[in-house]
Amino acid sequence: MAEVSRAPMIRLRNLHKSYDMGANSLHVLKGIDLDIGKGELVSIMGASGSGKSTLMNVLGLLDKYDEGSYELDGEEMDDLSETRAAQLRSVSIGFVFQSFHLVPFKNAAENVALPLYYQGIPRRRRNQIATDYLEKVGLSDRAGHLPRELSGGQAQRVAIARALVTHPKVLLADEPTGALDSQTSYDILKLLQSVQAEGVTVIIITHERDIANMTDRIIHLIDGQIDWDREIKRHDPAAEIGAAEANEVVTATVSGAAEPTAPILLPERVRPAADTAPPRP
Repeated sequence: MAEVSRAPMIRLRNLHKSYDMGANSLHVLKGIDLDIGKGELVSIMGASGSGKSTLMNVLGLLDKYDEGSYELDGEEMDDLSETRAAQLRSVSIGFVFQSFHLVPFKNAAENVALPLYYQGIPRRRRNQIATDYLEKVGLSDRAGHLPRELSGGQAQRVAIARALVTHPKVLLADEPTGALDSQTSYDILKLLQSVQAEGVTVIIITHERDIANMTDRIIHLIDGQIDWDREIKRHDPAAEIGAAEANEVVTATVSGAAEPTAPILLPERVRPAADTAPPRP
């Protein structure tokens, strides 16, 4: 685990965001105060409509806030020009999305190299960098495959490699496991933990408690405000993978019995409701 700096990578003070809805205004973020340190692994949870996706868009400079302040690594984000915002997104912030957002007609290596193209890096150099990052995420043998030839977990690994190829300070992952099965989800969280171990600030937007439990801190939103904010002892994805594999073995053994028998399942994790706070460490 990387040492977390006391200096904030992200600092929000009294942050507000509203959207015009015809004659009405929808107030989504209502005075958010939040510090996230350099090298932290944090999850942001909340029900649909709680403001977590809007908060991610503001953090990623995809949307502007209306009131308050936002500092990214000491730089004030207020009144940024679109050119400066694009520069920061290009070099300081990496994005990972639930639906991967890979270019369908480009292979895995070309998808990973794409951000380097926009930075003007020569083709030979960016192809080498892309190959190195695919190796880091365990996909060097899939470099020439198109997105349709990849599994969901492989596609998400390509997306993570693409997000990391520019050496961002912050990695924003919006429901990165939402389209994946449990075992593949734990593999992705193990990879994100390794990204954080290299000093990158990783922020995961999720509605899944078991995924949030694999981070070091959970921030829970309700109605555009922080309801609670806790540091926790992270769970080990490897242990979760082992439990899932054991469940599959036991279930398969029972299903092969000569007479109908109720499935015997190993104890599974209990996913508390999204608005239930974890116990204090």
